[in-house]
Amino acid sequence: MMFTSISFWAVFIIFLIMFALLRRSTRTGMMLYVTIISMGLFYYTNGWLMQLLPLTALISWSLTKIMNQYSGTKRKAFLIGIILLDLTPLTYFKYANFAISSLNHLIAGNFPFVDIALPVGLSFYTFQAISYSVDVYRKKFTLDVSFLEYIFYLSFFPLLFAGPITRAETFFPQIRRQQTISERLMYSGLWLIIMGILKKAVVADYIAQYNNWIFDSPLTYSGFENLMGLLGFSMQIYLDFSGYTDISIGMAALMGIRLRENFRFPYQSLNVTEFWHRWHISLSTWFRDYVYIPLGGNKHGKIITGINCLITFLLVGIWHGSKIMFALWGLLHGMALVLHKSIQCLLQRIPDTWFTKLFCILITDIFIVCSWAVFRSPDIETLIIIFKQIYTHFKPESIIAFWTMRPAWLLMMACCVLLLCIRERCYNRMMIKFIYSPWLMKLMAFAFVVQLAIEFHSSNITPFLYYNF
Repeated sequence: MMFTSISFWAVFIIFLIMFALLRRSTRTGMMLYVTIISMGLFYYTNGWLMQLLPLTALISWSLTKIMNQYSGTKRKAFLIGIILLDLTPLTYFKYANFAISSLNHLIAGNFPFVDIALPVGLSFYTFQAISYSVDVYRKKFTLDVSFLEYIFYLSFFPLLFAGPITRAETFFPQIRRQQTISERLMYSGLWLIIMGILKKAVVADYIAQYNNWIFDSPLTYSGFENLMGLLGFSMQIYLDFSGYTDISIGMAALMGIRLRENFRFPYQSLNVTEFWHRWHISLSTWFRDYVYIPLGGNKHGKIITGINCLITFLLVGIWHGSKIMFALWGLLHGMALVLHKSIQCLLQRIPDTWFTKLFCILITDIFIVCSWAVFRSPDIETLIIIFKQIYTHFKPESIIAFWTMRPAWLLMMACCVLLLCIRERCYNRMMIKFIYSPWLMKLMAFAFVVQLAIEFHSSNITPFLYYNF
């Protein structure tokens, strides 16, 4: 069941009615109700592997409570044990076959691969569990949380499948407050759901099929077609994941929980550092707070800072999967960040004009688009072929042929590029106008987007890309 399917929204509306009644009367009943629904969705998606979630919740919550009774070395030992236990399922499901393949290669062995599939949502609830334990260890989060509250936090279905990763300090105080849901919060949630469906079901799914053809068989297509596939995937991954995030945050808002934004117009970044302040914010800040800073951050000189940055982004890449391409993608971004930090003093001397800003955005986006080729390509050979085709087989006549064959695709991409140029303050103004518009206009906007989704709907709904991670 997808967040963009009609069947899901029919069930969600029914769910909301019961949720609203329970929220007014009993907080415990509300949490139990949402947890049961979340577990049902998790079982629907993962089958009996859903047992990993309550097991992780029980172990992590229990050991964190025990850890909190100690100090010094024992407290630290408990934290290390909790983190290792939390990471064990993630490590097994993501990297077991990679480890077997590497071992077979090293010793010329023939060990059989394990028949496993990554449970959807495993990475995100694992990271939330670790962040909770570390924040308790650091005494950054001091509320005494019951097991029901904790499993409600880990299994909360708007966040369960692909985040955004939410910290305990943001989540728990809100579920303990017995206050009515403001109209502004509800209508902002509806706006985000509309935007999410538009991004995912209308645009990302439509352009995805062509992008897949390019990366599956780049030699079959001309240089211009390969370039369009690369630009298309860069648009697809942003709209797909930010669309999911919008829907997720929007659903939580309808349930009275305000979550932090996860994307802030990343393709308007002036440099790679700013890009990671705007792209998948919950993941980048998680790695900053729980990997980069514990490694020493920027407190031990430029060389150590650079090494810490490279290690952190290597882990960001490896987190996406065991393919070598993910590790290369992470290292590429790590090196770009190190380079930017090393020449920051020189960059500050450049006049801050609209031309320099436009140039910086262009250079940054070229790097980001090229790095997405590394991320999406199944292997290095495919990556080389794509860039070779773009460089050696870029024929002007193929542009006209492409326009003749795929005018709707090109027009949609052009509209996306123009919409990405909208400034953040203008977008916020549009959201405010929607929030305070008459309910009939809201209904018409929702109906219009649903109709667009139906018109552009393909025979198979494309799963959210980040379900794979």
